[in-house]
Amino acid sequence: MAYNKIESYDEKITADLMDNYKRCLELLGEDSEREGLEKTPERMAKAMQFLTQGYQQDAREILLGARFTEAYSEMVIVKDIELYSMCEHHMLPFFGKAHVAYIPNGYITGLSKIARVVDVFARRLQVQERLTHQILDAIQEALEPQGVAVVIEAQHLCMMMRGVQKQNSITTTSAFSGQFADGTTRAEFLKLIGK
Repeated sequence: MAYNKIESYDEKITADLMDNYKRCLELLGEDSEREGLEKTPERMAKAMQFLTQGYQQDAREILLGARFTEAYSEMVIVKDIELYSMCEHHMLPFFGKAHVAYIPNGYITGLSKIARVVDVFARRLQVQERLTHQILDAIQEALEPQGVAVVIEAQHLCMMMRGVQKQNSITTTSAFSGQFADGTTRAEFLKLIGK
């Protein structure tokens, strides 16, 4: 019995991407018909749709779908959220961790929704700086908290595999709003995430 993986992809987009990836392979000097590459254009087309699925998702709707009234008004932190994204400059991956906190102002959200918001924006062609602010803005808009903090630490293959080829470099970006603009609250957050 043959293995049959069930996936759902837009057939037209998949076909168009396959044609383009086949052409890319040929322009690079490869034989797109050889055994090892025969199914590569289809795999690439599906992989790229998966890696950019955030364009079809709405972070605000995810948060509002699990928004609950709650009197809790202390810091909520979800740290070490794995993220995988694609650099929009070279179409190479960057990956790392996001640390996200908010101080509720009458509403909380399901904890998994914070991680989903990270994925919504990471699964797009990105720069880390924009990604950091998009996560903050979505939480601020949907939950209207007293403040939001986002810190992302990531390694970029565009710096590791090409260009300067620095293998151990880590890029850190941060964004703060509301009470996190205050030095004391910000310092508490950074201490709690171990930074």
